[in-house]
Amino acid sequence: MSHGEVISNNLVNQFQSCTQLQYNGKLNIKSSKGSQWTFYYRLGRIVWATGGTHPFRRWRRHLAQNCPQIDVDKLQLSLQDLSIDYWDYRLLEIFYKKQKIQREQINSIVDNTIAELLFDVAMQGNFASISCSRSQEVILEAPMSFTSAEMSVKHMQDSWKIWSEAGLANFSPDLAPFLRRPEILQQMVSPSVYKNFANFINGKFTLRDLAVKMKQSVLPLTRSLVPYILKGIIELVEVPDLPLGVTEVNNNSTITQLKKRTAPLVACVDDSPQVCKMLEDIITSNGLRFVKIQDAVQALPTLIQDKPDLIFLDLIMPVASGYEICTQLRRISAFSNTPIIILTGNDGFLDRVRAKVVGSTDFLTKPVVADKVMAIIRKYLATSSVSIDKNKSNLEVWN
Repeated sequence: MSHGEVISNNLVNQFQSCTQLQYNGKLNIKSSKGSQWTFYYRLGRIVWATGGTHPFRRWRRHLAQNCPQIDVDKLQLSLQDLSIDYWDYRLLEIFYKKQKIQREQINSIVDNTIAELLFDVAMQGNFASISCSRSQEVILEAPMSFTSAEMSVKHMQDSWKIWSEAGLANFSPDLAPFLRRPEILQQMVSPSVYKNFANFINGKFTLRDLAVKMKQSVLPLTRSLVPYILKGIIELVEVPDLPLGVTEVNNNSTITQLKKRTAPLVACVDDSPQVCKMLEDIITSNGLRFVKIQDAVQALPTLIQDKPDLIFLDLIMPVASGYEICTQLRRISAFSNTPIIILTGNDGFLDRVRAKVVGSTDFLTKPVVADKVMAIIRKYLATSSVSIDKNKSNLEVWN
């Protein structure tokens, strides 16, 4: 029996115990890779589930699929609304009480959410160790929907088996396909097919997002992309979650200010004003924020203060080299996983080796070109953000 099968059986036993005990409370699941999921039980049945990689993106997707009458980007929510672990479930309760959604729509959202998270647990359980614990600190007293845990777990096992047998075990449906080699694809398919690829395979939509947009199952969609992935034409990349818009009410007036999630911040440490200006034009024109640092001495304090999401770092600078700054950054816990891209005019093998040794993430040779800059940003930094139409009135959930 494989390690993955042992873990799966342990998980199944945990779910079965909750059912047999008519359990009320939470079943908390953690993986050694840092992922966490929570399954809420009432009388031994699963009534909701939270956690995973993209809780907001998942809630948006299921709401758009089942409740198209609700425009998520027009909701006005406070930080308090999103502060509880089961904020998504609570919002569904509010919608139902205000007769904005029907019971059937809730049932579908609940079932699909639970199925999706169970699949993710099964998938990660085959690549990492899993631990489980129970807690009764939160019990959902009046569930909106009941799901048979036994049937859900059976569906989890079947779904993972089918996914694995299709050769997709290493492909997470939470990854987003990105068209890495468009010129090759253009030669392989018709113009209309290529147009569809270019519109959707842009690194912004996960495989699950695309399946909903294309009104098909994620399995055949992913399987259809595998040949292009294996040829390096399409690459699967990580994308960020899509948090909901938050409003902040000014107590001194009736004006409500929309607090949008800020775009990722990209920093450039380079003593050349021309390079900084070129990078600034490229990055800001693509909707990202930018900070330039032309004095190497000021690099560390400025970076620590601004905490950018990605750093372009010149290799040759007076006083301190890119190697030295990169080494110092990697000693700071806040920058242990920040993508650091070395900028250099010399694409030498020894430079690349030394850059890797000091902890750089990648290399970019000068002169900087827009396509190469954005390609490397898409590779290491997800750029999706919440789009909000300021010209439209917002839907008030709580009125």
